[in-house]
Amino acid sequence: MSQDNHAKKEKTPETLTGELNSNKKYEPNMVMPGMPAGMGKMPQMPKQKTPEEVKAEFEALKKKLENVKKKILKKYKFTKFLSVLPGVGLPLFAEDEGMPVEVEKTNPTLLLMCIPEEQFKDINKIKDEVVKIIKESKENVWLLVKTEVDLWNYGLDSKFDLMDLVSGSFPLYDNGFLGALRLANIHKSLVLRKFEKYVATYAIGGSLVRGVADKDSDFDCIVIIDDTDVKRMPRLELLEKLRAMIHDYIREAMALAGVKNNLHVQVWLLTDFWQRVRDAEPVAFTFVRDGIPFYDRGTFIPWKLLLKMGKIKPSPEAVDMFMKSGEQTENLLKRRMIDAMIDIYYGVITPTQALMMLAGQAPPDPKGMVAEVKKILVEKEKLMSLADLKILEKAIKLFKDYEHGKLSEISGTELDKFKKEHDGYVKKMKEMRGKIEERMQEYEAERVQNEIFDLTKSVFGNKSRESIIKDFDSELVKKGKVPRRMLQVIRNVSEIKHKIKGKKKLSPTEMQKFTAEANELISVLTEYAQRKELVAIEKSLIQVKGKKGNGELMVTDKETFLVQSGKISKIVGKKLVDSNEEELREASKKAKDSLKVSLSGNVFSVLQKELGDFEIVL
Repeated sequence: MSQDNHAKKEKTPETLTGELNSNKKYEPNMVMPGMPAGMGKMPQMPKQKTPEEVKAEFEALKKKLENVKKKILKKYKFTKFLSVLPGVGLPLFAEDEGMPVEVEKTNPTLLLMCIPEEQFKDINKIKDEVVKIIKESKENVWLLVKTEVDLWNYGLDSKFDLMDLVSGSFPLYDNGFLGALRLANIHKSLVLRKFEKYVATYAIGGSLVRGVADKDSDFDCIVIIDDTDVKRMPRLELLEKLRAMIHDYIREAMALAGVKNNLHVQVWLLTDFWQRVRDAEPVAFTFVRDGIPFYDRGTFIPWKLLLKMGKIKPSPEAVDMFMKSGEQTENLLKRRMIDAMIDIYYGVITPTQALMMLAGQAPPDPKGMVAEVKKILVEKEKLMSLADLKILEKAIKLFKDYEHGKLSEISGTELDKFKKEHDGYVKKMKEMRGKIEERMQEYEAERVQNEIFDLTKSVFGNKSRESIIKDFDSELVKKGKVPRRMLQVIRNVSEIKHKIKGKKKLSPTEMQKFTAEANELISVLTEYAQRKELVAIEKSLIQVKGKKGNGELMVTDKETFLVQSGKISKIVGKKLVDSNEEELREASKKAKDSLKVSLSGNVFSVLQKELGDFEIVL
């Protein structure tokens, strides 16, 4: 079976549901519904000519009319656009404009000049002047001067073929207005191509119709689909499918139109839109009042006439509904004002808790926060003023009143004042944070300094820091007992407080590096000090073996202890007296600082008497 015969046997969808589910493709040379007869893929391209031929003809014509365009724009700078209408539209415009038959037979070029509506009073004068300019060029041109309202009247008079020709005209100059018409018209044609039998209305609205659009404005349009034959598909599903397909055509239309302005399309089902019009729903009401149809099958234009005659009036139910909406808006506004107050409250409380944590305190509960902040930040640290404390107190009171039901609404003036106080408070919080961090750095630097130099004093004795650093270099670094880089670390520790005061504050990276190096130095010094203590203790302990038993001697400069099976005794003169763990511990501390030990004859006499014959194990 040939492709032609197969195509003939394909059934055309008979319902809107069938149209949605059909696979009907876009045929490049088909005539789109709503386009003038004789037009092909693009509204401005005659079917019998290729795009290249049309483009070449237009470029030649554009060159001929260049001087005409310049003179017109120089004299009438308010011009919205100048364009050449498609030749296939000559019979239609000749009939509409009342062009003499003999002029029509000369096949003139149709030049359309669009001017603002406020210039309508001078339209005849403008037309006469432009005709003179055209005659000077000696080109066969017929001039049409129109305002936006004249173009909108094409749609209101159901002259959609003329609107299509205007939208598809070749632009000589355009401030964005013609591009918007072209975009809407191409999108309309794409929608009609798919839903030819079901589009009830395609209309434009918004700033373009009101005459306030510029070259960067977005454009609004509405598509109303006749859904009266839909029975097998839920209405919501139908609407979502329609919206998805119709919105997909926007990108294609923008590419074909060659414009970057966005097209905002609202898709409505006929039954829904009619209900909205009947209830005078604002969006529908505004679109019917201001909208201009680009395509209509007898629904939109009658609505406009009924509205103009005052026949469309809202029902009592609709009035009640919109009145309730106003009341709800008032309540919603009050709720949002309270929500804003709560947000500001947390904007005061949270950074305050952060500062308290930075100051080394637990984050206070809002109930006792004022007292805690006053004690720490106002009185102790002297960072916060009483005026700032009052802002904190005010925030807590407002929130407490809201929680207890005393505060149900707040005025805009009060909220604005509270917001300004919050901004100043947060600014002060940032300043306080810098000061606290600076103090914390000083405190940390002092703590590290004291810890390190206390350790070095236990190794080198109670000397000045300069002397300790020299001994550290000569006794530990040069003798290979600690890594060489520790010398620079101990120098940095010695100078850190001066650096912080001079620089005001170290960066987090600098402080982290300093702390890591200082902790490593503390570990090195602690390990060395422990080794030294162990050696000193080992020197002061002497093992003694005798016939009557064994024991240990703890020898210091002034005292000697004997430990036998857990019993602690002290040798005083030639006697052995009872002692205890506390005395032994104190003696052990003294032994750590002593590098030499000595035994007197009295010690040996006491040991001989207590243990009998004995020997010393070293």
